[in-house]
Amino acid sequence: MFNWRNSQDRYGKTAMLLHWSVALLFLALYASVYFRQWFTEPRTDLNMTALHLHLSFGIIVMVFVFLRVIYKLWDRTPEEVEGSKFEHFAAKSAHILLYAVMIIMPLTGYFGTGLNTDFFFAFEIPRFRDTFVYDVVVTQWLGLSWEAFEKPVDFVHKRGGATLVWMLIAVHIAAALYHHFWRKDDTMRRMLPVKLKDK
Repeated sequence: MFNWRNSQDRYGKTAMLLHWSVALLFLALYASVYFRQWFTEPRTDLNMTALHLHLSFGIIVMVFVFLRVIYKLWDRTPEEVEGSKFEHFAAKSAHILLYAVMIIMPLTGYFGTGLNTDFFFAFEIPRFRDTFVYDVVVTQWLGLSWEAFEKPVDFVHKRGGATLVWMLIAVHIAAALYHHFWRKDDTMRRMLPVKLKDK
């Protein structure tokens, strides 16, 4: 029987829902952007449809990550499984990097886009460049032009998305599998919505 809140040794339904929702949304993000790059011609209707899907998924990721951070601060975290100080340090560092990436990538994607987001073709979300926040922070406080602001933001989003994100995801999955098959502890089990058979 799963609880909605975390327990001492297991994540609850809420944490699982947020975790797996973000994971699936990241897959949708990459599926849409790679489909656009590999299978469409620039500026075609299909190309722009894939782009708007990518932007729409990105906005949902921002919302879910925000909720996930709030929930993580509010609810308890299950106790750490047995391991060395180095293993615990490595695990915490990897999680901090993952959270940083989950926040930075959607934000830089929205900050750097040059067009409004046709949010799942239901309504438009204004691009950051046309918002009050951009005018105050970027134009007035930082004194930057759009070109000077967009170039580093776009670099972080595209270069980070192509390399760093995949590296962190691979490390995250590898660590979960290592704990499950080599260490044979409950690290992976306690985040799964379906209970596996006892070891």
